[in-house]
Amino acid sequence: MLNLAFLDFDFALNEDEPQALTANSTPAEHLLFEKWKRCNRMSLMLMKNSISMPIRGSILDSENAKTYLASVEEQFKGTSKAHASTLILKLVTTKYDGRSGIRGHIMMMNDMTHKLKGLDMEISDGFVVHFIMTSLPPAYEAFKINYNTQKDKWTMSELIAM
Repeated sequence: MLNLAFLDFDFALNEDEPQALTANSTPAEHLLFEKWKRCNRMSLMLMKNSISMPIRGSILDSENAKTYLASVEEQFKGTSKAHASTLILKLVTTKYDGRSGIRGHIMMMNDMTHKLKGLDMEISDGFVVHFIMTSLPPAYEAFKINYNTQKDKWTMSELIAM
């Protein structure tokens, strides 16, 4: 989508198809129609070439970029549920492995929760902070005790900073 916007090809996605040209069409209508037609063609080309062949075969084909994008969205509605399930499972089973930095581990788990929020699976920051603390190995027991003895709950930003 970003590429389409940079190239101004998103015009076909934001505007409805203009009326067909007639003998009475004005030069401005000709220009608008040609601009929309070119943007539509380029948008379709970019979208279709960005999707792998096996997936593209399951999407209803269209000569209108806006309609094609709606078909893509419809095709992946069920996939977002599966993606949410995968993210939840990964979030629940992830433990700090000691190979990467602790900050990287916290940010990775935070990223998973943000992805879940984007899928309408809201998880509170307080829960995520507690959950991350439980994902840490016994070597971080002093860090956990420090958190548990504080009166205030830490936000995600404070946890990353600590």
